[in-house]
Amino acid sequence: MTDYNTLYTPGDLDKKLINTVVEISEGSILKVEYNREKGTFELDRVEPAIFAKPSNYGFIPATLDEDGDELDTLIVSPVPMPVGIVLEARIIGVLNFEDDGEMDHKVICVPADDRDSDNKINSLDDLGERWKQKIEYHFTTYKDLKKPGTTKVLGYGGPDEAIAVINDCIERFAQK
Repeated sequence: MTDYNTLYTPGDLDKKLINTVVEISEGSILKVEYNREKGTFELDRVEPAIFAKPSNYGFIPATLDEDGDELDTLIVSPVPMPVGIVLEARIIGVLNFEDDGEMDHKVICVPADDRDSDNKINSLDDLGERWKQKIEYHFTTYKDLKKPGTTKVLGYGGPDEAIAVINDCIERFAQK
């Protein structure tokens, strides 16, 4: 059993660095979720191909968002990442997102050491408007075939807002 919530800290927020665990690879239609009681990754469902993940998707250990799960991450990298790997990532922002009336934030990050891009992605602006449009479209529509209208993208925030969300989620995890 691998309990990421005890093996890893959320990261070094003073340096805008987090630890994140990959749950779903970019381009995948497999909805994989970490089962914290068993310490395993489990297939929840297979999504329609039109809802493939537009980014690597993961979570920050030792956090708990308002939806009852670890705080989600969108990990921007040049290639899909394998499920289960842990990486140190640099925070560049947060997607404020509501799912079924609950806040379900997505911290946007990049690998802390990206030699392929020479660490050129330092802010949401570096991703461009098209990237944001793809993310917004995905999270606005990905439940439409089953539960239309239950998701809302509420905008983006920068690294400081992301860190405030992370701190709230660290506190919530400590209280559980």
